Amino acid sequence: MADAGMTVTEITGRLAFPTKKEIVADLVWRHYLDAGVISLTEPVPGTTRRVRYVQEHGPYGKTSMRQVVEEVAVPEQSYVEVNFGYRLYADRDRFLFELEKLSKEDRDYILDLPWPIRKVWHVENERMKRIRRLWSA
Repeated sequence: MADAGMTVTEITGRLAFPTKKEIVADLVWRHYLDAGVISLTEPVPGTTRRVRYVQEHGPYGKTSMRQVVEEVAVPEQSYVEVNFGYRLYADRDRFLFELEKLSKEDRDYILDLPWPIRKVWHVENERMKRIRRLWSA
């Protein structure tokens, strides 16, 4: 659903079972990191290391997690640097006032995700182009 452009608020509203918005936000955030939509380090063409965990069952049924490190190709996409987390925590009232220019969906997209207090790179998709265009207006 996140890949279809739905916000965390929209996804939470469509679920058939009650789920905390924070849990959905964390899952969407991790999905975006795994899919390369969001990167915590500046993306460079080539390959990067991705860490994931695999659940395994031992001979007596004991469940454990094993770390798997993979080399994956960085997609040839353009990224934009965003600092939503820093701006939100530095001056929340001003940041919320600036978000008033955006549509409800774009505003929810920004406010629903757990942005860290640091630079983050986001794929320059239509949503980010729209946010940047309205933000700079």
